Amino acid sequence: MIAGEGAAQAFCAARTDVAGMERLHAFARLLGEENAVQNLVSTASLEAIWQRHFADSLQLIDFVPRETGAWLDMGSGAGFPGLVLAAARPELNLVLVESRKRRSEWLLRAAHFLDLKNCSVLGARLENVETFPAGVITARAFAPLGKLLQLSARFSTRNTVWLLPKGRSAAQELETQPLPVRDMFHVEQSQTDEGGGILVGQGTPKVR
Repeated sequence: MIAGEGAAQAFCAARTDVAGMERLHAFARLLGEENAVQNLVSTASLEAIWQRHFADSLQLIDFVPRETGAWLDMGSGAGFPGLVLAAARPELNLVLVESRKRRSEWLLRAAHFLDLKNCSVLGARLENVETFPAGVITARAFAPLGKLLQLSARFSTRNTVWLLPKGRSAAQELETQPLPVRDMFHVEQSQTDEGGGILVGQGTPKVR
């Protein structure tokens, strides 16, 4: 379990390179400035940005094979996990979907400022995004699990990896799903929150 900003920075450094860490430091400064304009994250969480947001995002890399297709990040908001992953791992292709206009504009500005050529931002509702086969699908605080799967199943293939940070509700949300969904996913312990969980699965969920 990661405890403290120093440990969180070391955790991130082990999953990127020097240039990636420079981009993350720049992102942290940019986020602090933007947060004074619009409430992207809680002010308290900025004091632990490496643990609460950066390491929390980068831990997802550990569950994915090195060679994957495009990542679909739904409801990217302030940029977690999508923008962090794009900044740390330029070999990944990230598609960030955010329907809120001010937040999608922020994501576009941040991606441009950080020169993230591997990151595209779609300012639209997920329902209006053209279907493409995603190698990885992730979302942080996007929607309850059932609705999330209904909206995003069309982007998945039998090889798609699902990484859904659900905090302390992970096991409970999974338990309410039909048996095929429960069989498809399992809960992994979050490295940044002792009570938090990440739903990890592979394939195309059978949803009503």
